[in-house]
Amino acid sequence: MKTPIDYIEFKSTDLEKTKKFYSEAFGWEFTDYGSSYVSFSEAGITGGFELSTEPIKNGALVVLYHGDLKTIKEKVIKSGGVISKEIFGFPGGKRFHFMDPSGNELAIWSEK
Repeated sequence: MKTPIDYIEFKSTDLEKTKKFYSEAFGWEFTDYGSSYVSFSEAGITGGFELSTEPIKNGALVVLYHGDLKTIKEKVIKSGGVISKEIFGFPGGKRFHFMDPSGNELAIWSEK
């Protein structure tokens, strides 16, 4: 089973300003999920912005998709990845985060 890039997540210090900027500049559309998260569409790939009170450093999170989180998590670890956030639920599914051998953080999600 392939594991394609499915979603890109960014940090934002102000979701309203972020939505205004990307909507006006690029025509992106948004869906709010509570007060700390907004997803975007009409950008060529779907993604979201997570509210952050911390200074933003490397603010993009590439999110891959796989139908079986347990299997792909084991494969990530066996291949040299380090789990940085264990599997957790969110509206629409579950995911985990990992660091690749160079220190890049990515996530993998599934609706199951």
